[in-house]
Amino acid sequence: MTLPVPSLPDLLPTGPARFLGWSMIADPMVAGFLARAGFDAVLLDQQHGTHDYKSCCAAITEVALAGKSTLVRVPVGDFAMVSRMLDAGAAGVVAPMINTVADAEAFAAAAKFPPVGQRSWGPDRAMWLSGLRNGADYLAGANDRALTIAMCETQAAIADLEAILAVPGIDGILVGPADLSIALSQGTVIDPLGSAVTAALSEIARKTRAAGKIPCAFAPSPARAREMVGMGYQLVSIEYDAMTIVNAFARVLCEADPSRAG
Repeated sequence: MTLPVPSLPDLLPTGPARFLGWSMIADPMVAGFLARAGFDAVLLDQQHGTHDYKSCCAAITEVALAGKSTLVRVPVGDFAMVSRMLDAGAAGVVAPMINTVADAEAFAAAAKFPPVGQRSWGPDRAMWLSGLRNGADYLAGANDRALTIAMCETQAAIADLEAILAVPGIDGILVGPADLSIALSQGTVIDPLGSAVTAALSEIARKTRAAGKIPCAFAPSPARAREMVGMGYQLVSIEYDAMTIVNAFARVLCEADPSRAG
């Protein structure tokens, strides 16, 4: 392993769009496979995936062995986990359901050291992975190194997006198009590729970039990922590990037995 692991903020937002491997399966080897496949960073999902604190610690190390950075999506409202994952060496945290300025302020408080936030001291693994052995050196750059990505995909969040983006310590926005479609349709449909979702995604990317923050998104396919890059998103996932594995197994099975297609 080469230290330090590249700082994810150093890759964003001035460079080309980056692609995010999305890990739902709580096996560090799978996260490592995503990193070695060439994804620029790997997200470990505690909200809808099977990851927990221990699996994330192991996966952060495995991804670092491939020379890549890790994000962690924590469960809804679990701000205590935010600082734990940053201490464990995550390059940043994605927090779901940030619907108000108060939500954003609580998230930033857990993720950033004073004077921006209220994160407490204990970043042993983070210092090791950053290559910074001196506490003062780590502290001096920690707030810039640790990305805080707020998920804004409800009607309330969209209405308050510019105010959320203005909260000190919020570095970017991540949008999931399925939840966005549910919000826009008042809970009547899941249509992540629909025209209303596409229009909303474009507007969210525009406002986020205008605020000098990082627009991020989940893409259910490579084609949609390319579209999101065209909208201005700078960090975009492509499917997720379990989805890709199932699709790959189905494809080879259908190649062996075409009667199973469809």
